[in-house]
Amino acid sequence: MNTLANYNFAGHRAVVRVDFNVPLDKDLHITDDTRIRAATPTITKILNDGGSVVLLSHLGRPKGGYEKKYSLESLLPRLRQEYGRDVLWGGDVLSAEALAAAQALQPGQVLLLDNVRFHPEEEAGNDAFAMHLARLGDVYVNDAFGAAHRRHASTAVMASHFAPANRVGGLLLQGELENARKVLDNPQRPFTAIMGGAKISDKILLIERLLDKVDNLLIGGGMAYTFAVAEGGHVGSSLLEADKVDLAKSLIAKAKEKGVNLVLPGDSLIADKFANDANVDVAPNGSIPVGWMGLDLGPDAREQFAGIIQDSKTILWNGPMGVFEMSNFSLGTEYVARAIAEATEAGAYSLIGGGDSAAAVQQLGFADRVSYISTGGGALLEFMEGKELPGVKALQG
Repeated sequence: MNTLANYNFAGHRAVVRVDFNVPLDKDLHITDDTRIRAATPTITKILNDGGSVVLLSHLGRPKGGYEKKYSLESLLPRLRQEYGRDVLWGGDVLSAEALAAAQALQPGQVLLLDNVRFHPEEEAGNDAFAMHLARLGDVYVNDAFGAAHRRHASTAVMASHFAPANRVGGLLLQGELENARKVLDNPQRPFTAIMGGAKISDKILLIERLLDKVDNLLIGGGMAYTFAVAEGGHVGSSLLEADKVDLAKSLIAKAKEKGVNLVLPGDSLIADKFANDANVDVAPNGSIPVGWMGLDLGPDAREQFAGIIQDSKTILWNGPMGVFEMSNFSLGTEYVARAIAEATEAGAYSLIGGGDSAAAVQQLGFADRVSYISTGGGALLEFMEGKELPGVKALQG
């Protein structure tokens, strides 16, 4: 794959696929600009070389055609601030005005076009649509790791309309791949993976692959209750994937067979309803009373998980430990985040695997105390599962 450092953009017009799928409030103000800031090194390198930039991105899931709340036009003020220069607006990606504006760009100029998903051809991976997008520049840069697992027109198909020498992986995309490979291929030991979130079914392939690589596998979040039932426990009205109990049993058996320390929470913070103002108690993870549900790690599990994490040299975290968006059930996730930060400061390498884990680390103020926070939840999972990412394959020709 051609990398940004090896390409001189002087005199070139780079069409850059970024991931500016940022959260907005009801007034269309950005509430988290992480993805914008993550792409800045790539944009800066191109401009400093003497190139110009055409920005392509998606935002949300429009239902067909223009919707103001999904228009990238609301990002213009923040991008102008980020790049310290004017960012031109080109409107719809298929318009004659957009093509003319792109072709008129001078070195050092930036042009933002509207949401590629306003056209259904984007998600369909339509080649004619991709070919039109390719006319916007003479070099293609993909820095949208968060969408690299999609075979969409702008993330994978349009690369084929550029010569292999003019298909380039951006700094963010390259960094994501390098950090994932560092964890998968060359971990310092002990290597601990922490898997959370609601469902085993979302993480089956990753858990199976990690069982060949890790020393410790900590299971938290909603999925822990399916494992608890697999060990003969009772979980009250906790989240349970009844059809995945046998799978959980097989994963427990595989861990034993491979010598992996698979750790389930010893206790849970339980509630009598799914609400922040619920009555709260603590119960062993496999002895939750009828009518109660586990919503977070219990005090013993918090200390248990933190201790293992602090003794680790490589750490991968994907998925919260409880319903962390409710303040009364966020302590387990906070303990894990703090333990990872402390282990990192003591010399460990930590990779935070996008999605809710990344949001938790940011919100809790630990972002600058971990090694790397992925911007791509789904893409990172698929890459770590061993799947081929269409957006990466397209750059490799």
